[in-house]
Amino acid sequence: MTTEIDTAVDTVAPERLRQRIQAGDPVGLLDVRAPDTAEEWRIDGESIEYRNVPYYELLDGVPETVLAELPDEPLVVVCAKGESSELIAERLADAGVDAVSLDRGMRGWADLYDYTELAVDTDATVAQYHRPSSGCLAYLVADGDEAVVVDPLLAFVDAYRQDARALGAELVAAVDTHIHADHVSGVRELSARGVTGTLPESAVARGTAFEPDRTVADGDTITVGETTVEVLHTPGHTSGMTSLLVDGEVLLTGDGLFVDSVARPDLEDGDDGAPEAARQLYDTLQGLLSLDAEVVIAPAHASDGTPRRADGTYTATLGTVRERLPMLDADRETFVDRVLADMPPRPANYETIIDTNLGRVETDRADALTMELGPNNCAASAGGPGTRD
Repeated sequence: MTTEIDTAVDTVAPERLRQRIQAGDPVGLLDVRAPDTAEEWRIDGESIEYRNVPYYELLDGVPETVLAELPDEPLVVVCAKGESSELIAERLADAGVDAVSLDRGMRGWADLYDYTELAVDTDATVAQYHRPSSGCLAYLVADGDEAVVVDPLLAFVDAYRQDARALGAELVAAVDTHIHADHVSGVRELSARGVTGTLPESAVARGTAFEPDRTVADGDTITVGETTVEVLHTPGHTSGMTSLLVDGEVLLTGDGLFVDSVARPDLEDGDDGAPEAARQLYDTLQGLLSLDAEVVIAPAHASDGTPRRADGTYTATLGTVRERLPMLDADRETFVDRVLADMPPRPANYETIIDTNLGRVETDRADALTMELGPNNCAASAGGPGTRD
């Protein structure tokens, strides 16, 4: 029989844990989710000492063998929603361990969303959003009284309008660079709220079940106040992949080019279509290499190991990216072979998420959050650290 324990334990907010990890403070983390779940998606960081012991092995008390191998205290206990971790933290406290529970567990971790402005020579304010749980990146471009959000997530549609207003602007457009496979887009929800929902023509050609407010194609421009955003068709990751060049200085590359890897080419047409898509990706990237080396590459995803620029964003100049990825200077077939040789598992729920973003499946924000939980692997591992998309 399980003994009821009255020991009260504290919780730590996800924001506070995030601050500790960013500061490089030592963090002992006990993950009490099932091993297969913890293995595919967990909280990582250079300062984290990690251990996974499923909660059901600790319900009747903490074995001495587990106590002897726990990470350093104070210990943060993590589960899916914060309930099991609180119970296990109580068991640990009863055993004399300094332990706290992560408030709302991994679900609370997934709610974190960071805003950082890029230090770039543009008339517009360009800000990057980062979701630590998945590495998803979105962008706000604001100039004067207008703002545009690029690659918005449904889960955070309120944040974009609020942040635009904080800059003295109104959110006038929401743009997706392509049909995403890792998160549910916020474009249609923002469109329903009066914002101009915008998709590339080539993305709509995949068979969207809805009509966006506006479509754009290679050579078009999007105006934000006095700032011009150039539309560049950059296929390879998907047939509709599109990049946006802001004021000639910042290239929002979606999933075509990351700062430490390149796109994977198999999520639209599977393994059979991947070789041709990889060849298309090579041609696209060779075209991007003709841009000025000082253009800042701002992708749609980053991984835990992705280096940051001095301004704190997951961006890098094109010249820096080229130095990090020698495969960009390889010949076409060598590039294709390397991209296809080492691709990570496909993103969780990617087919359902694609259908949702095409408008074939309806969902709400709660269901979207559930679908998005887990690892997001849309980059090829070859050429740099595996990026999560």
